Amino acid sequence: MTDTPTPVRVPAASASDESPFDLARRAADVIAERSGLDHHDIALVLGSGWSGAADLLGETVSEIPAAEVPGFFAPAVAGHVPVMRSIRITGSDRVALVLGSRTHFYEGKGVRAVAHGMRTAAAAGATRVVLTNGCGGVNPEWRPGQVVLIRDHINLTAASPLEGATFIDLTDLYSQRLRNLAHEVDPSLPEGVYVQFRGPHYETPAEVHMAGVLGGDLVGMSTTLEAIAAREAGLEILGISLMTNLAAGISPTPLSHAEVIEAGKAAAPRIARLLANIVERME
Repeated sequence: MTDTPTPVRVPAASASDESPFDLARRAADVIAERSGLDHHDIALVLGSGWSGAADLLGETVSEIPAAEVPGFFAPAVAGHVPVMRSIRITGSDRVALVLGSRTHFYEGKGVRAVAHGMRTAAAAGATRVVLTNGCGGVNPEWRPGQVVLIRDHINLTAASPLEGATFIDLTDLYSQRLRNLAHEVDPSLPEGVYVQFRGPHYETPAEVHMAGVLGGDLVGMSTTLEAIAAREAGLEILGISLMTNLAAGISPTPLSHAEVIEAGKAAAPRIARLLANIVERME
């Protein structure tokens, strides 16, 4: 008589075992269920100073607290909105998914959490995304309140949202077509290179000088990881920065987040209308 083998128990998969794309699919399903919309066309991430654009895009179909959607969190930064909105764009049948808050890399939740909004947007049907931010200025020709189109970036976070042997070309990461469209709305908009640091501390004067030597015009703590994830997900990307302050070593005064918020408030009506006009043209 032989002993009966004891069955091997395989532990059930935990939440951490779920692929980022499966989590994005779950999030998109919740958005569809809660909004009553099975498809979104454009996604927007509204950074510091940009939140007012959502009110100008069209009719709000639904609002969902971000923390109630799988993989999303309540905003950790003052000036960001804790809800995601589905908005039917005025004069069209297109729908925008507006992410009022983003997860920043410095929050310590991991790069998957940073990329989650882009993967969810793609799972929800979006084919284009507008990434906005408030940032510091390196280019001495610009002053606070300047809106700049991102034509390229330098990622100094030492991280990537891509996993494994995933090789994605970033040559034309920020769409020339969408930048041309933005220039149709405002021909005076300059273009620049955005440099992302890890944060949450502001850059030192030496680091700002380094960013300028490398070719950077703007410095901040968001956007580049999202843009890489958006490209992987197949989204066409428009990046727009609001220069809220002169960067360290260029600014004559110490930096503060309060300064960023105040600059965003001052520019809000102007940049909200600009962004809404751009989105209305995004076929």
